Amino acid sequence: MTTYVYVAAQDDNKVSVFTMDAGTGKLTPKAEVPISDGPHLLAISPDRKVIYVGQRGLPGISSWRIDQNTGDITQNGSVSTDGWSASLSTDRKGKYLLSAQYQAGHVSIHPLGDDGSLGAPATEQLATDIGAHAIYTDPSNRFAYVPHIARLFDNVLEPAKDELGPNVIYQFRFDENTGHLTPNSPLKVEQDGNLGPRYYCFHPTLDIVYFSDEQGCSVTAYHMDSSAGTLSAFQTITTLPEGVTQRNTCSQIQVSASGRFLYAPNRGHDSIACFSIDTATGQLTGNGIVGSEARPNALCLGPQDRFLYSAGQESGRMASFSVNSDSGKLTPLETYPLGNAPVWVSITELPG
Repeated sequence: MTTYVYVAAQDDNKVSVFTMDAGTGKLTPKAEVPISDGPHLLAISPDRKVIYVGQRGLPGISSWRIDQNTGDITQNGSVSTDGWSASLSTDRKGKYLLSAQYQAGHVSIHPLGDDGSLGAPATEQLATDIGAHAIYTDPSNRFAYVPHIARLFDNVLEPAKDELGPNVIYQFRFDENTGHLTPNSPLKVEQDGNLGPRYYCFHPTLDIVYFSDEQGCSVTAYHMDSSAGTLSAFQTITTLPEGVTQRNTCSQIQVSASGRFLYAPNRGHDSIACFSIDTATGQLTGNGIVGSEARPNALCLGPQDRFLYSAGQESGRMASFSVNSDSGKLTPLETYPLGNAPVWVSITELPG
């Protein structure tokens, strides 16, 4: 197996492709693929045969076939969207592409061809609210959640704006046969404070979902009722060291495949908050904070959780770290030049 790393550089209109050394985590540049209109999101299909690219300028989404022997990508479809997307994901079966449109305030679901290509109109376009930031299906493929941040257009390089967001999580049921969403009951999970849920990830073995809180500079853990698909918060923990008062927001979030560790980057403090997870309860405990590149918007763990990569949107570079398999602690390795505004990193293993 060969590991490939894909990085979207929004302001350079390209996706860079690297190979990763499985033993050292070292990256070797392989290709730069021109993609117009500000590529800023990536998602890889469950069978690893297609990568989806969100294009902010169109706005729209394109699908690209992944050569299983070389990792090279070739476009095989596209769709336009009503507003730029803040996240992309496929459902667990790889039949539908789910996207959340931030400014338009809705979520869209597009059917995928047998080859994973995009082209057909959306089967669903459901209004939520402005600031919609992510949508993924749970491991059972029966439920989906849409977090909405608490302050709109919250660029950490600028003073905080007064334009408040919905600060809520929408809950839906997902029909994997039709691609339709129906509101769950209750529809909304209100937030305890100005947290601003942004992205989220599922624990691999527990019925627990972790959300990064953009404005709260924290991670909130929720129990997920596996029958009803509803969320209930049980812990919120800060991503910042004690006493830090500088302007900061949180971005992406990753849980290790082992279910023992979690990582969330800080934009402003320019660091990665590390947590240990109690594998019986899902409770989080702080496990150190490590410096990263300026405005670390993107974060991705490699296969077997041995390495972690964090791209700095402001610095144009990507930091790499080794992950201690016993403690989950990060050790800095090399940094890599990427270009202007690298905002998403995706990693996959291929047969070639």
